[in-house]
Amino acid sequence: MSLNVSPVKFFSFNGKSNAATAQKENRQPEYDKNPVSGKGETMNLIKATFLAGAALGGRLLWEIFDGDFVFETAGNTAKNLVDKNKKNVSSNKRILLYIGATAAVLAAAVSGFALLYTMLNAPKIAYNSKINTFKKSKEMDVYIKANEAEKSIYTQMNEKAKNADEKERDKLKEQYQQMKIAKNQVPDFIKLN
Repeated sequence: MSLNVSPVKFFSFNGKSNAATAQKENRQPEYDKNPVSGKGETMNLIKATFLAGAALGGRLLWEIFDGDFVFETAGNTAKNLVDKNKKNVSSNKRILLYIGATAAVLAAAVSGFALLYTMLNAPKIAYNSKINTFKKSKEMDVYIKANEAEKSIYTQMNEKAKNADEKERDKLKEQYQQMKIAKNQVPDFIKLN
């Protein structure tokens, strides 16, 4: 009793086959593309680099100016901005504006450093995104092909079980259990939750 595995023709990342849709619309099923994209990998690396730069910028700002001086300098800058731009504001609103402007000055300094850090790491980001894209797309191709092969085998086992005698059914149950044990592993970068 041998099972023929047909080549992979279609697969959808969300688990639904495009074959049924294609048959309903009387057209050829489209080959689904690998969902891993170079732009997505680049954006993930840019985001991670920017956050690392922001953390480094905040730490450097704190270490260089030793905490008190940072708030004093940022506070003076914020006070000058508020006094220059909001002259006729009540004292309560003025205090809130001082606090907000101080936070904005500190955020501008940290994000400026993070932006500079990201721009300096741009070649590294471009190189690593190409490597990650290639590696993840190969893993996903293997996963998609294994799922299609598994689906084909299950379909063939189901068809054989419809017309099988008791001995063949026992053999098919044993093969089914072996297939469940050797289930295709989802790639590490896919989060199922």
